[in-house]
Amino acid sequence: MEERPEAEVGVGPWDGPWPDDDRYDPELLRDGDRRNVVDRYRYWTLEAVVADLDTRRHPFHVAIENWRHDLNIGSVVRTANAMNAAAFHVVGKRRWNRRGAMVTDRYQHEHHHVDAAALASWAATAGEGGGRLPLVGIDNVPGSVALETHDLPRACVLVLGQEGAGLTPEMQAVCDVVLHIAQFGSTRSVNAGAAAAVAMHAWVRRHVFDQRPE
Repeated sequence: MEERPEAEVGVGPWDGPWPDDDRYDPELLRDGDRRNVVDRYRYWTLEAVVADLDTRRHPFHVAIENWRHDLNIGSVVRTANAMNAAAFHVVGKRRWNRRGAMVTDRYQHEHHHVDAAALASWAATAGEGGGRLPLVGIDNVPGSVALETHDLPRACVLVLGQEGAGLTPEMQAVCDVVLHIAQFGSTRSVNAGAAAAVAMHAWVRRHVFDQRPE
């Protein structure tokens, strides 16, 4: 069977007079825009895209523990961008593997915290009017509550643990609640990237589409 040529992503150089708008990047207009962005942001500068996203970010944050340079962090960040999270937080080691993020981290706001206590301290005054943002852990540990039946708060931090080990005891201790994702197969858990995507989409269903759990 003849292999089909791989489709080229994006658009070529701008056709016609250039727009008189400082959101547009002259180099992208000249050379084309092959970035993985939605059509409304074609040819825009990185700064213009971030500024536009900032006008409509959702009030949930995503945090993930990083003690062994977790490869799933990039996947979590990419989904956080797709759901337009307020920001993502790395707890533990500052450096993380950015390959899986597919450069979407450039469009997000990144925060670093040395440990669970530091994240909790930040969240204590990070809410609207200086109020507290609740920490919502995602892990299938004893005593956890089903995500599917829990009414997620609108402003919150969804917290993921290290791949394999899950949430550390220290992180579980500072979380307001720990939620698990219902599973029906033989494996003990889903990976952190998948769990983060499920949790973020649950937030979107609740607070964008007003689908309340029963």
